[in-house]
Amino acid sequence: MTKIHVTTTVNGETAEFLTDPRETLLDVLRNQLGLTGSKEGCGTGDCGACSVLVDGVLVSSCLVLGVEAQGKTIETIEGMADPKGDLHPLQRKFIEHAALQCGFCTPGVLVAAKALLAQNPDPTETEIRYWLAGNLCRCTGYDKIVRAVQDAAAEMRGAA
Repeated sequence: MTKIHVTTTVNGETAEFLTDPRETLLDVLRNQLGLTGSKEGCGTGDCGACSVLVDGVLVSSCLVLGVEAQGKTIETIEGMADPKGDLHPLQRKFIEHAALQCGFCTPGVLVAAKALLAQNPDPTETEIRYWLAGNLCRCTGYDKIVRAVQDAAAEMRGAA
């Protein structure tokens, strides 16, 4: 099968790769670009472990084909910290609130929470729970995650 050349922007940098037309964006990110933060949990878009932003929209990268990244802007968990390496407020608050345990779901939850706060900088607890319902976590329960998102939102709004 003929491979397709794709040029995209990943975490602020131009990326080029060759991909099989049936290869998922998740596989391209992990296997070709070395960005292993996004995880494959289910392969069917049900768990949220592979969540990334494509042109600012939250997607399950296991359901997006790599060829669909052509000309798009992709942000993964590796792109959340600033270029100096300072953690995003969500990342810091997850640590402070112990909102992670095994860490398998954490990258997807963080990317999803970032997408939420970009749309709604002051979400209610119910809105946070609803938004993150597509991200399954088997370790923490969700209370610490919700509290971390609330705290990060307050800090990002300057209300902390």
